[in-house]
Amino acid sequence: MINGVGRFIPNGMQPFVSSDNFLTKERRLISKKTKQSKTVFLDNIEEVFDVLGIDSNMTISFHHHLRNGDKVIKMVSEEIEKRDIKNLHFAPSSIFPSYTKLVDLIKKGNVNEIHTNYLNGEVAKVISQGYLKGKLVMNTHGGRARAIESGDLSIDVAFIACPVVDKFGNGHGATGKSACGTLGYSISDLEYAKKVVLVTDTVVEKLENYQLDSKFVDYVLIVDSIGDRMGIVSGTTEITKDPIGLKIAKDCANLLNYLGLIRNDFSMQTGAGKTSLAVVKYVEEIMKKNHIIGSFASGGITKAYVGMLEAGLFKQLYDVQCFDLEAVSSFAKNKNHIAMTASEYGNPFEKEPICDKLDFVILGATEIDLDFNVNVTTDSMGNLIGGSGGHADIAYGSNVTIIISPLIKSRIPIIKEKVMTVTTPGSDVDILITERGIAINPKRTDLHEKLANSQFPIFEIAELLEISHKITGVPKKIETNEQIIGYVEYRDGTYLDCIRKVKNGY
Repeated sequence: MINGVGRFIPNGMQPFVSSDNFLTKERRLISKKTKQSKTVFLDNIEEVFDVLGIDSNMTISFHHHLRNGDKVIKMVSEEIEKRDIKNLHFAPSSIFPSYTKLVDLIKKGNVNEIHTNYLNGEVAKVISQGYLKGKLVMNTHGGRARAIESGDLSIDVAFIACPVVDKFGNGHGATGKSACGTLGYSISDLEYAKKVVLVTDTVVEKLENYQLDSKFVDYVLIVDSIGDRMGIVSGTTEITKDPIGLKIAKDCANLLNYLGLIRNDFSMQTGAGKTSLAVVKYVEEIMKKNHIIGSFASGGITKAYVGMLEAGLFKQLYDVQCFDLEAVSSFAKNKNHIAMTASEYGNPFEKEPICDKLDFVILGATEIDLDFNVNVTTDSMGNLIGGSGGHADIAYGSNVTIIISPLIKSRIPIIKEKVMTVTTPGSDVDILITERGIAINPKRTDLHEKLANSQFPIFEIAELLEISHKITGVPKKIETNEQIIGYVEYRDGTYLDCIRKVKNGY
């Protein structure tokens, strides 16, 4: 049991036993394909499908570095629809609102199974409504890399959007008209898929530096556009102006400073939400005031961290995905802005993943319960709205994991007796900070001791729940039925929770 949450294997699904089944890194290296011929360049999607013999029951993967601006998944989906290929398994690293063509494929039975780390928009809605005939499995970023590299998730064809490719078939994300920065989520697909297609709109003579090695590339498809790079900034990358969010952020930074976590050579990661970026701002102020130089910041990188790197406040940035165009530009020119793969970022069977080197992380939550389990997969009504991404990876790896959130969102308390869906187990969460008080996981007796005589408003999490109920009343319990629409997979391949169809949902 993990703080009241049982790890389980759903009916009909095989258990994952890491001690017996998982190949070591050294043994996995042997399994990588060695290409015997040159990369073949093609100029239309029809020919790619014909040459590869893409047919029913195959597994096809994509990455999401172009986020809401991606056009590759749409192009492939349209060809699947035209050929009426059925019962496919899609494995995109994430699914964004612009991927609307996937809705048609799900409803028509062209795509019946999905592995992904995050999804929202119309695709999330149609799956919440029960249209997906097979199973949805929600991975973490590191867990997806583990699944691919272990053979747990076997990919027949990987379509990799690549901003620039040279005539040898090597690829990079830093330059080209669709430059999106580091391509960290695509590397496991590149190295382990049976067939790999780079899709590009820019071909150059030779790349001196590249992320995607041609020895793993079978075909390059040249198209007019792989996407709109402006779609990378599909969420907010601006600091909150909300007084409640600013209070939470300032309290968080002050708590970090009080605990001695903002010190020379410290490492950190935050999300890219408005309040998280405000935490970064306040941490930056403390660093400048106390002449502190950090070791590194990691994750999906924004202009806030780029500014700190350029100001000498951090020695390095480790970047798996650029969240804005300032980060893309920085990655292209700054040698200390370093690309990392999803495996290097959070694979639990990688020797020294970056997530295990973090001193603290700041994360959000849709819900958190009395056992500190966190939900960022479904909303409080049980509808799919997101997914772990790196949430569970860095929550596990960091020395201190802090959840920040208003106590009440849209008149709904964030604290529940039990969350609708467990995304990150409470055993990996240490502190909750709200505008009305701070709760510390009972397992962190060291943090309780350090804060015992402080001026911070420390509460039991049950007390914060009671405070919220006095404001909003006790919310009505959401009813679900027996139909399972998806599973939440923990980073090591075991299962944390199942997602059930909600009565009167979307």
